[in-house]
Amino acid sequence: MDIFAIAFLLAVGFGLGLTHAVEADHLAAVSTIVSDRKNPWSAALVGGLWGVGHTVSLFIAGMAVILFRINISERTALFLEFCVGLMLIGLGIDTFRKLIRGRQMHSHSHSHGAIVHAHPHIHDEASSHASAESNAALTHHGLNLGPRPLIVGMVHGLAGSGALMLLVLATIPSVPAALAYILIFGLGSIGGMMLMSLLIGVPLQSIAKRSLRGEMIIRGAAGLFSLGFGLFMVYEISSARVLF
Repeated sequence: MDIFAIAFLLAVGFGLGLTHAVEADHLAAVSTIVSDRKNPWSAALVGGLWGVGHTVSLFIAGMAVILFRINISERTALFLEFCVGLMLIGLGIDTFRKLIRGRQMHSHSHSHGAIVHAHPHIHDEASSHASAESNAALTHHGLNLGPRPLIVGMVHGLAGSGALMLLVLATIPSVPAALAYILIFGLGSIGGMMLMSLLIGVPLQSIAKRSLRGEMIIRGAAGLFSLGFGLFMVYEISSARVLF
């Protein structure tokens, strides 16, 4: 396999990674997490973490398939997709739980140099006002990141690994080139999801600054999208009667 063929294949892999990031189940999962962010750049980092988790799972699965010739059966692939559906249902329910149960709405003053302004925030009822104030620099800009997008990305990476690994094995005879393909594909998915998360985060922040009700509507829509798509996936896989 010459260097030009490898370069072309890697370029294709990067492009496929970009488009892979915007699949409906990926957007459904990330939208529920991004809707919690108060800063578009934080939203982009959430998408990046999802992509990193996705790439880690793909790379591990790819090494298992390429180096040890482990076959991913159709039943296993369906089971992993079923788990993604359950995860989407859980993310949707969790979003509604945050909106409906034990939430308090109040404003916090925040300064940028000599300019002082207030923004509405939603905090857990159990969280104290003092705690919210002490973390204002983080919560106001939404830069505090947890492991959830990374874990969600890893689950998606495992669920989507079967078709990708078959593609790699069928077209790339060189093991280093195959592993490089997975990494390039992963970089494409990281970039694609960061871009999509930024595109979601920018209008969300704009709406949140103008209306707390508008922010809650968008978060509810994200939760509904995740819940509905998860139920659809679970129903489709269950009705195929291959898994059960």
